[in-house]
Amino acid sequence: MFSIDSWQEIFNTMKKNKLRTFLTGFSVAWGIFMLIILLGSGKGLENGAEKGFSSSATNTLWIWNGVTSKSYKGLKPGREIRFTNEDYSIVKNTQKNVEQISSRYRLRSSMVSYKDKNGAFDIQTVHPDYRDIEKINVVKGRFFNPLDVKHFEKVVVIGKTVEEHLFENGEEAIGKYVKLNGVPFKVIGVFVDKGGRRDNQRTVYTPISTAQKVFSGGNRIHLIAATINEPTVEKSEQMVSGVREQLAKHHNFDVKDEKAIFVHNSFKQYQDVQNMFKAIRLFIWIIGIGTIIAGIVGVSNIMAIVVKDRTKEIGIRKALGARPWIIVSLILQESIFITTAAGYIGLVLGVGLLELISPFIESDFFSHPSADINIAISATIVLIVTGAIAGFIPAKKAASIKPVVALRDE
Repeated sequence: MFSIDSWQEIFNTMKKNKLRTFLTGFSVAWGIFMLIILLGSGKGLENGAEKGFSSSATNTLWIWNGVTSKSYKGLKPGREIRFTNEDYSIVKNTQKNVEQISSRYRLRSSMVSYKDKNGAFDIQTVHPDYRDIEKINVVKGRFFNPLDVKHFEKVVVIGKTVEEHLFENGEEAIGKYVKLNGVPFKVIGVFVDKGGRRDNQRTVYTPISTAQKVFSGGNRIHLIAATINEPTVEKSEQMVSGVREQLAKHHNFDVKDEKAIFVHNSFKQYQDVQNMFKAIRLFIWIIGIGTIIAGIVGVSNIMAIVVKDRTKEIGIRKALGARPWIIVSLILQESIFITTAAGYIGLVLGVGLLELISPFIESDFFSHPSADINIAISATIVLIVTGAIAGFIPAKKAASIKPVVALRDE
């Protein structure tokens, strides 16, 4: 039950011992402050990692050719594996978990020009599904579709940086013809990178079938990218094995030859990174809680001193009929108030500092540190619980004091 007299007594006690109360509260506030900063820093690292994965789908298998390192069925090692359109069809038709798939043909030169403007940009020749695989955000016009691929349309989608370089004074790019290595292609779309990286916006996309025909690529491809439907680590590993088996059969190499083809499982890598950050968060909580406990031990010791200083007073209260719970609640209220108030100050300062510096921190590995509402709620609960624990032992000791012993205490 709320008692004004009890709270007046608590505040009077704190006022009489200002330095002791300040140092006790500071240790708790510092513990919470450091916990919030550590958790916010962990979030910053996590945001940096997420940013690295944001430019492409996390459930993608990237497959590219290599050179055999083992002899197989009379064939010597050192054979280059050359991918063709047939390999794209094999992966697409034999792997049931394929969601999106695209192959890519690499051009030897990459000169893009419009009128008197020109520049060396990355020319990617792909299938329409590549838009979802690389999370291409088309802001003007459209991306090319299966009909463009089927009819060998000479169309192109350019990055924002390419548009800014080739088209000056706000000239509209859509519908204009740019030249890729001297061959005119119609601009049908402009895209920006979802991750905000301008390097990715120095890219030009065109249908792979058109590039193979126009630039004498035949049926050659250099890379296959496929996303996994409803991915799990187990399913992604099964798909890696399935791709290796099918391509090993097609190209006659040992399925255990790791250098014949390379398969990068980005989903497994993504899950490994997520698990790593789970471990980091756990480690941060352990360090933060340890810091808080150090402060709480100080609170508990201070409350024990308070009980000792007020032994006679407690004895008088009990002699006048005060129940043990009244004594316990008085000590607990003071302990919880100090830890909660000081902890809340540390919480506000920690969150405030993160909010202040977050907009100015941006890199490939560390981005926008922050503490969300769940962390604040968790920290508040930790404060209340630890405050109660810190005061319970001294309070229990105070309640067990016998009036006769207390009254003769010096």
